[in-house]
Amino acid sequence: MKFAKSAIFTASMLAAVSATAVEVSGNVALGSQYFFRGIDQAGGAALSGGFDVGFENGLYAGTWASSIDFSGGIELDYYVGFGGSISDSVSYDVGYLYYGYPQGPDTEDFEEFYGSLSFGDATLGFAYSDDYYASTDSTTYVYVDYGVALNETFSLGFHYGTMSADDPANEADDYSISLSTEAAGLGFDLSLIDSSESGGLYADNQLVLTISKSM
Repeated sequence: MKFAKSAIFTASMLAAVSATAVEVSGNVALGSQYFFRGIDQAGGAALSGGFDVGFENGLYAGTWASSIDFSGGIELDYYVGFGGSISDSVSYDVGYLYYGYPQGPDTEDFEEFYGSLSFGDATLGFAYSDDYYASTDSTTYVYVDYGVALNETFSLGFHYGTMSADDPANEADDYSISLSTEAAGLGFDLSLIDSSESGGLYADNQLVLTISKSM
């Protein structure tokens, strides 16, 4: 599995190099917590970051990593995708994402295929995995995001996602409301995160502050 991941990512990057590069960007963030689809991944503060390469033809590739409190303490993801516009108000994005835990067993690594359509400020998307984390069979995650600018400084974001799975233990809904702004070259995001499940690692009206820097 790890060999397949490396082969796919390398082939994608070689294909991307043959296109005309338009942008290389990076990001780093510090969050008071790290939730993935309503599930706590870090048990506290998390440091994350990554970089992306985008091309004029709509192809992009990148990697992202975060501190976590399981599987050796590191999540390392790779992705490649293609995005574009259908009209002035409608755009699309499709791609492949590999979730890696290099210090954990291979069974924890998994892959997803994803896609989304954006209509103005609203996005409808999905992600499908045929063998989810720790070999718990297939899952489909469907979500809706909506963002609105409150003024020139602040914006408000709404999120709802739902997971269907062969293993009922992985089924849950997650919700969030986020207030975002920028100051001194940094991004500030304050999110209220909740889920349909209670107890354990699931979010229960958790308030999360994330400070980020784009490069």
